[in-house]
Parts: sequence; structure tokens; C-alpha cells
Amino acid sequence: MAAYGFIASVLPVWMLLCPRDYLSSYLKIGTIAFLIIGVIVVHPNLNMPALTPFVAGGGPVIPGKVYPFVFITIACGAISGFHSLISSGTTPKMIAKETDTRMIGYGSMLMEGVVGVVALVAATSLFPGDYFAINTAQKTDAQKAAYVRMVDTHSAEGFNLQPREIDRLEAESGEKNLRGRTGGAVTLALGIAKIFDAVPGLRGLMKYWYHFAIMFEALFILTTIDTGTRVARFLVGEFGGRVYRKLEEPTWLPGAMLTTGLVVAGWGAFIWSGSISTIWPMFGVANQLLAAVALCVATTIIFNTGKGRYAWTTIVPLSFVGTTTLVAGWQSIADIFWPLAQKPETAAQGYTDTALTAILMAAAVIIIFDSVRSWTSGRRASLESAEGGTNAERELSPSAV
Repeated sequence: MAAYGFIASVLPVWMLLCPRDYLSSYLKIGTIAFLIIGVIVVHPNLNMPALTPFVAGGGPVIPGKVYPFVFITIACGAISGFHSLISSGTTPKMIAKETDTRMIGYGSMLMEGVVGVVALVAATSLFPGDYFAINTAQKTDAQKAAYVRMVDTHSAEGFNLQPREIDRLEAESGEKNLRGRTGGAVTLALGIAKIFDAVPGLRGLMKYWYHFAIMFEALFILTTIDTGTRVARFLVGEFGGRVYRKLEEPTWLPGAMLTTGLVVAGWGAFIWSGSISTIWPMFGVANQLLAAVALCVATTIIFNTGKGRYAWTTIVPLSFVGTTTLVAGWQSIADIFWPLAQKPETAAQGYTDTALTAILMAAAVIIIFDSVRSWTSGRRASLESAEGGTNAERELSPSAV
């Protein structure tokens, strides 16, 4: 994966990134279209209730409350900062003309929203007990004991968390152990496979559908690796350009290789050491704060092009995503990351997540306030200019003479 990320980021876009994304788009869109048809035909029951005892927090997967944590947990199908990076870092290199951006950008985000909806349908078609068994870590004896206590407690209170189909799903999907497979990939693959397997004429192929769904998800991972690494090396190069100007040139091969190597070494180290979970909890905060920054940029462009009357289209979502993510970031630090820092076995993760989240929040706040200052000062200058022109016109008009 590290080798692929390095090569895909250094090579020109037209050589690998563009043809790979073009071909994979057929599989991605085709699978989602097939899944939509499957949902319509099968009409699966949504076995997860609308409200659970974990709405107020304390859940085994996400410990925070539904608000605001749902907005930093669900990234795909929502306002996404990562997509704003890709739309400026790689998309311009793949279009034939500027007018294509509306169909590509707006259309792809509508498709992203559809993916989010059908993924939610697929995941909630699993029984709650099976869902939590898959998405709750059960690797150590202590984790297994805690999970059993949770199941017994909530089952006694009326929320049935006893697994119902997981043994059958293991046998039919070909996976020896589905318990404790956190991260969401297995959940989505099982949900897709379960729906496809219920389509008339396609029964008995659960093992095929499950592994097909895993391959489908791998395409998204590859996209994240190559495009994410490429944009990251642009950012590292721009930052390094403050020291050595040539690093700012993305086409300079030695600089491209150096910056790509630094980026790949960074995320590769987490994969190699198996410690990706150290920074994973702050992914949602980083993604949504990046979305806030992107909306700040978009609002600034609207004002600078003299179309301030349309600025509400970006200011409204900016206000929501900015305040929600900052609240979620603060609660993550206070209720999750800092308590981890107080335990010797998780101190490194706690301090790392606390420090990085605080830095991200501070940077986002600075950008938001600076953007607001720019908008208000520009608005004031344009009004003064307009008033000055009006007065001058009055002085020179025939009626005034």
C-alpha cells in the first residue's frame, strides 16, 4: 500500500490516477445502482430502532451523544473536507473544460449522498446484536467480559443486544470470525451481501457477495491513498517552500519524491506499527474542520467576485458545521482524549489526540475569524465606495447646478 501510494502520487495524473479512477467509477456507480435496485426489490427491514439507549452517550462504538458526535462520525454522504481538498488538488487536472466542473462536482456529491443513504440502509438491516458484536472491540479477555456485561445489562432493560444471525453470517460469508471487526467495512459488506443474497435468483451466493463488497470498498481505500497522498505532498511542498523555494513546484521531480516520501512514511508508520487507532478518533473532527475552511474559502470567493447576495449559501452550512465540529472537538478532548491521557496504558494516544485536536481547532478558529474580518471589511469598503460615487454624481448632476 505504501509503495502504491508513493508511485501514484509521483507519477503524472494522466498516467495512473485518471485511468484508474475512470475505470473504477464504473464499478462504484454500478454497484450502488445495483444496491438501490436490490433495496427496492428486497425491501429489507431496518432492524435498528430509531432511538437506542445510547442516544445520550455511553455507547460501545461512539461514547459521545448523538449530537454532536454523529456529525463527526458520518463523513461520507455529508459535508466533507476531504472532498474539498480533492476537488482542488486533482479534479482540475482531469477535466476537459471548466464547465465540466458543475456536473462532476455537484453530481458526484449527490452520488456521495446516495451512497450514504444506501450504506445506512445496508448497515441497519443487520440486527442490533449482530451490529454491536461486529463493531465492538473484543480482542482481550477484559474487552470480551465488558461486552458480555453490556449485552446482559441492556437486554435486561428491553434493548435486545443478543446476536441473532452472526453465526449464520460467518458460515455463509466464509469469514471465520466477524466479532470485533470494527471500522464499518465489515458491517457494510455484510449488509450489502445480505441484501443481494435476498434478491430472487441470487440466493446462496453470500460468500461471493460479501467478498465482492469488500473489493468494492477497497476501491474507495485506493482512491483515498493515491489522491490523499498527492494532495498532502502538495501541502508539504508548499510549506517546505518557505525554506527552499523549489519545493513549491509540484512538477519538480526531486521535490515531489521527497515530499511524497515524507507523507507516505507518516501514514505508513501507523499502518506498520498497527497504531492507526491512535489518531483515527480525531479523523471526523479534522475532516469537518477542513470542510469549514473550504466553506470559508468559497464564501470569500463569492464576496470577492461581487456576488455577496449569494453568500448565504455557504455561510449557513459554515455556521452549522463550524459550531457543531468545534463543540464535538471540545467534548472529544474533555470526555474522551484527556481521560485516556490520565491512564498509563493509553497516555500516548490521549496526549497525541488532545494536542492535535486542539491545534486543529485553534487553526480553524483563526481562519474563520480572519475570513469574517475579510468579509466585513470588504463589504464596508464596497458600501463606502458606492456612497461616494452617489454623492459625486449628485454634485455633477444638472439639477444640483
